[in-house]
Amino acid sequence: MIFEKDLETLPREKLEALQSERLVSLVERVHDRVPYYKEQMKAAGVKPSDIKSVKDLHKLPFTTKEDLRKNYPFGLFTVPLDQVVRVHASSGTTGKPTVVGYTKNDIDTWATLMARSLAAGGAGPGDMIHNSYGYGLFTGGLGAHYGAEKLGATVIPMSGGQSKRQLMVMQDFGSTVLLCTPSYALNLAEIMEESGIDPKSLKLKVGIFGAEPWSEPMRTEIERRMDLDALNIYGLSEVMGPGVSMECLEGKRGLHVFEDHFIAEIIDPATGEPLPPGETGELVFTTITKEAFPIIRYRTKDITRLMTEPCACGRTFYRMDRVSGRTDDMLIIRGVNLFPSQIEHVLMSVDEVEPHYQLIVERQGSLDTIEVQVEVSEKVFSDEVKVLEGLSKRIQKDMKDLLGITATVKLVEPKTIQRSEGKAQRVIDKRKL
Repeated sequence: MIFEKDLETLPREKLEALQSERLVSLVERVHDRVPYYKEQMKAAGVKPSDIKSVKDLHKLPFTTKEDLRKNYPFGLFTVPLDQVVRVHASSGTTGKPTVVGYTKNDIDTWATLMARSLAAGGAGPGDMIHNSYGYGLFTGGLGAHYGAEKLGATVIPMSGGQSKRQLMVMQDFGSTVLLCTPSYALNLAEIMEESGIDPKSLKLKVGIFGAEPWSEPMRTEIERRMDLDALNIYGLSEVMGPGVSMECLEGKRGLHVFEDHFIAEIIDPATGEPLPPGETGELVFTTITKEAFPIIRYRTKDITRLMTEPCACGRTFYRMDRVSGRTDDMLIIRGVNLFPSQIEHVLMSVDEVEPHYQLIVERQGSLDTIEVQVEVSEKVFSDEVKVLEGLSKRIQKDMKDLLGITATVKLVEPKTIQRSEGKAQRVIDKRKL
């Protein structure tokens, strides 16, 4: 199902003309209304009149999370606060939170984008949408909620936690669409198994999972254990919230970027130079319809690539590959660049372990070490010590052969790694860098 067919199937030349028109208007507006943007553009030697189309986008300076923190809380807003109907903020675990604002039109735009996303996953009026994203300052819960209502579906505002109650509601209310993080979906699958609930007895048909990187084998695992189609959704607070891009059911090969609202670029994270479609680098977004808090060339730190091949669903938007990691999550272990999702990919190919793991990074002398703690399945845990030792060595060899790293693999008892009701903490870095 396509929610806004006329816009989502625009010919590329018309789409780029629309992007150019909106970009020119955006640049003039932020230059006139936001002193910080005016200063940054002056420092970069660019004037609003220099931006005539999307082909000129590269002339504009980047915006980073640090820029948002410097202007905390409302310094980058382009409308007075009496026009802002809602604010959201990041958790602020690494400093000041980043604050974003929305006008009434922004909220309506966001709801429409989430309705598009849900429709791409096959949802529509009559569906019972079980929303387990967190409500509050985090954008996930409310963003998805308004989108479900805009779509004409019924929304169950569960938020996170109380997992057994979540499953009771799924059974009693007949939930058909599940929204949560992929790690929480695995948590729910595990509790279903412990409670003797057959996933086929539920009405769930699709899960729309985001807010953290997850691998293709993780998708397979969730689909097997929950008996649904698992789809990837992407968004981030600074750009809008969830609903920036979304996978469709046609082959599950990348997420359609809603390019009539967001211009996506891929850059070399080291040099900042734009990269052509198909090459992997850092994802950068410019918002071209937001009123309260537009953002220009925002460096997301997410690693992916853009794909231009047509999709069987008929949407003409470019697709982004699933995010493989973040530039600030990348580990460098003895000269090898490594993302947690790569280790997840290796672990998920091993039948005897569960999809619950944690990476402990330490420094011994001048050398970095990594320990992979992973739960073994119930059936293997009771095996002889030599069987477990053999499994540990096999995983270590796979890590070495496939990723080029020497890792210690520690097999731990089932259900001993902390479960997540939101984003999973995969890495504990004990180095003093």
